[in-house]
Amino acid sequence: MEYLLQVKIAALVGLLVLTLIFGFIPARVKWFRDTDGTETHRTVLSLISCFAGGVFLSACFLDIIPDYLSDINTELHARQLETSFPLPEFIMAAGFFTVLILERIVLNCKEMRATHEERTTLISERKSGHGHGHGHGDGPDPESSGHHVHVDFQAHSPFRSFMLFLSLSLHSIFEGLAIGLQTTDPKVLEICIAILVHKSIIVFSLAVKLVQSAIPPLWVAAYIGVFALMSPVGIAIGISVMEAQLAAGPLIQAILEGFAAGTFVYITFLEILPHELNSPGKQLLKVLFLLLGFSIMAALSFLG
Repeated sequence: MEYLLQVKIAALVGLLVLTLIFGFIPARVKWFRDTDGTETHRTVLSLISCFAGGVFLSACFLDIIPDYLSDINTELHARQLETSFPLPEFIMAAGFFTVLILERIVLNCKEMRATHEERTTLISERKSGHGHGHGHGDGPDPESSGHHVHVDFQAHSPFRSFMLFLSLSLHSIFEGLAIGLQTTDPKVLEICIAILVHKSIIVFSLAVKLVQSAIPPLWVAAYIGVFALMSPVGIAIGISVMEAQLAAGPLIQAILEGFAAGTFVYITFLEILPHELNSPGKQLLKVLFLLLGFSIMAALSFLG
């Protein structure tokens, strides 16, 4: 057991270091943050984003959702909770609608604040003696400003980037739990190597999305640092659960996985894919890079 604990600690440190390295490449290299470059530069960045979208799409369909459905069905069967109601899918939908409602609240607050600021500006201008000249010329501005806020928010919004980070972080905890709950050395090493490869690509893709959002560099670094800690935290929790022998632990984990899966579905299909595929130019090349990202992750899943 002592040697097994050493292997788990080594896996914990290895996951932390490699995740930080791959995560800080897009965060520290200025090329990834430059959005005002040449047409070629913007095209390459867009293709990298499409590749990241394929990675997240694969993670959604081939990793997060299957893991969740397997875990929740196992726990329901073990507790003899048989029902015709699709409870696993309902939990996942709850995660989906939680993100939807939160995002709509944030968007509504942003639009109300933008409208209020426009009205305050117009009133100030009229009081300063420029009311008639500016009143008709600036009439459409509140609408156009509100629409502009809406478009920016829908593109690479900080809120959706945060929710993407949150859902991936929860999933990383569960990946770490898989290592921490193992009872044999070979199984720990096998799962650790798979997670190392998988998470290195995921964190790189996540970092690309974060640097393209309206998030300050310091917060990007904080996100990546916290994300890097998630799998080690999961390993530590798994070790603790093995020692404590919590009966309800697996069921709680499965429910949280369901919320994370629903969140991930929302972010993948309403943030990542629409933004990249709806932007003009290089449509077939974008689809090719999307398929490339998906195929690489699918191949890794196929190889175990």
